[in-house]
Formats: sequence, C-alpha cells, structure tokens
Amino acid sequence: MFVPAKNSYLRRIPSALYVPLKNKQMKKVSSVFILILVAVFAAHAQSDKKATDILDKVSAKIKSYKTIRIDFSYSMENKKDKVKDSFKGNLLSKGDKYSLSIANQEILCDGKTTWTVMKDAKEVNINDAGGNEGFSPTKMLSDYSKDYKAKFVQEKGNTQVVELYPIAKGKNFIKIRLTIDKAKTQVSQFQYFDRNNSVFTYDISKFTTDQSADDKQFTFNKAQYPGFEVIDMR
Repeated sequence: MFVPAKNSYLRRIPSALYVPLKNKQMKKVSSVFILILVAVFAAHAQSDKKATDILDKVSAKIKSYKTIRIDFSYSMENKKDKVKDSFKGNLLSKGDKYSLSIANQEILCDGKTTWTVMKDAKEVNINDAGGNEGFSPTKMLSDYSKDYKAKFVQEKGNTQVVELYPIAKGKNFIKIRLTIDKAKTQVSQFQYFDRNNSVFTYDISKFTTDQSADDKQFTFNKAQYPGFEVIDMR
C-alpha cells in the first residue's frame, strides 16, 4: 500500500506516475507511458477496422525503436471544480527500463525495481516494477490488450483521431483519445477523460528515437541524493 510522502499532495497510481493535483483533484490517471504506448493496444473485436489499422501501424513503428525519448507538456482541467494545472516533463525508455522526469519528481525503473524520487519531500519510494499492475513497456508492446474498444473519430489534414473505450465496467475513466500524426505515424496528443469531469491532456513536443542510453540512467544512485529518506515499500 502506498503512503503519501510527508507534506506532499502526490498519490500513487498504476505504473508509477504521480500527478500533483490539489485538494479534491488528486485524481488517478494513466501512466505517461500510455501517452505513446497505449497506441500498441490491439483493438477489440468490436472495434472498427479503420481504428485498428491506424493503431497497428503505430504499434509496428514503436516496436522498431531501440530507445524512445519524449518531451511533453501536460495540462489538467476540471471545469466543474474550476481547477487547472500544467507542467512539462520528459521520458526515456529502453525496453522494460525507463526514466521519467515530471513535476519535480524522477521515476526510475530498471525493469525489476522502480524508484520514485520526490524532490520536494526529499523522499525516495522503492517498489517492485512488477507490482505496478504488471506494467512494463515490453509487455505493452508485445501483448495486445483485450480491454478496449477502439473507434475511429475523424481525419483532418495530417491528423487522425482514435478513441479507446474500456470494455469492463468500473474503470475510473470514460475514454482515452489519441491524436496521431499521419505522416510520422506517431501519437502527437493523448487525452484521458475520467469520471470526475477531469480531462488530462499530454501534448508531445519532441519525439526522439534510437539515442544511446546507458543502463545506469535507469537505476537509483543514493549518492546523488544526499539527505533523502529512502523507503523500501516492497
């Protein structure tokens, strides 16, 4: 069970991404990996062919990369509660390994262990990577989800829009909307619509592939964080 850091309004979510929302807006949202990797979800049998064709193309291209670096901007809005938030972040992934920098936090994963570094709280939480609902980039890339129904929405200029709807009941979101750059076969925007009237939008400003990445970039080095409290939650 996750225990929030002292004096922090961060909350544990699946796949080890924290989003710093205030008061009632501490909402659970999808991992930033879904920003790109959700496009590898194969469409359910009920999905339309146009949508599955688009997602399959994006999937094939993602699988061809050795590493992926994504620079993105994030915004959250809940008109009902009159709440807005925004920040920027970046992600580097290499197989099951990833490094995520977002909202004054660093999340490192070597494929087996995940370290969440909360700089404001001077705290580091250690978890099993497999404990995050079995999440791993490789698994998402190689295993096709059966939990979503894909629907083609529109094609305008050089963009295509596909929406994913959860098949199972009880999910904390209504839908996921992907905007895809047709020429690059890449997701350019990801939107997550939750059941609390919040919309989480991720816009990709830069997508870089096949850069050299040392495995040390995905592991926690305590010497680089003097004075931080390390909590092993495994």
